[in-house]
Amino acid sequence: MKSLNNRAKGILSIIISAFGFSLMALFVRLCDDYGGPVSAFQKGFFRNLVAFAIALVVFLRTPRPLSLVPRPSSLFLLLARATLGTAGIFAHFYALGKITIAEGLTLNKTAPFFTVLFAWLFLGERASRRQWLALAAAFCGVTLIAKPGFAGASAFPLSIGLLSGVCAGGAYACVRALRRHELSPSFIILFFSAFSCLASIPFMLTGFDPMTGRQILILFGAGAGAAIGQFGITLAYGYAAPREIAVFDYSGILFAAAFGFLFFAQIPDVLSTVGFLAILSAACILLR
Repeated sequence: MKSLNNRAKGILSIIISAFGFSLMALFVRLCDDYGGPVSAFQKGFFRNLVAFAIALVVFLRTPRPLSLVPRPSSLFLLLARATLGTAGIFAHFYALGKITIAEGLTLNKTAPFFTVLFAWLFLGERASRRQWLALAAAFCGVTLIAKPGFAGASAFPLSIGLLSGVCAGGAYACVRALRRHELSPSFIILFFSAFSCLASIPFMLTGFDPMTGRQILILFGAGAGAAIGQFGITLAYGYAAPREIAVFDYSGILFAAAFGFLFFAQIPDVLSTVGFLAILSAACILLR
């Protein structure tokens, strides 16, 4: 990647991140098919436990400054990133258990829009009209794929799914700010994963759901996918501003569609195909 400029590195990193998070969503979706229902808190714990272990190994093997104590401003951002990210995970996993995987991913993928919005409001990184247009086109494409409806019994889980996107967008804006503070990606992920694991324990202990061996392995797979996603997104927003690369996070929908075809024999309909073309068109707008 040394021959690439920072924007190209950011695009590549965020596409890798999207693949990782799509892999995570696939495993989370598969989990309940191989045993009894597992709570969102329990899924979140195992997801973050694996990410913590991977981040710890990378952190210990990476040269770092003598001081490991972050400045007060960095600590505030770390806590904000961890809190928003943890809330986003719980909301996303809850929604995936109540609505379709397409709807859950679509609502979670409002995150790029909110990342750009929060980066503009709190970090002063203004997006151009072309960048907003690309984000809008990509989101319209995602909506065509999922065709969500905020009505009836699904209204609450759909709203929680949207909340997961808002929280994720805020968390990624914090990641962008933290990279300005020159904190290593592994330390940011390590702090977040430890915080999320600890936050999961009280909820998990109040109603632990027994799991089969397959479910445990599947959740370890979800954790590995989450680690890929976390490292990818943390590196991406270190290389480039959200306004330049956030739209490429929508590539996760394309990965999710491929997984749906391979594992669930789901064939996209006409509206979904139009949605995929809209996402690709949005990416082309920013690549030009």
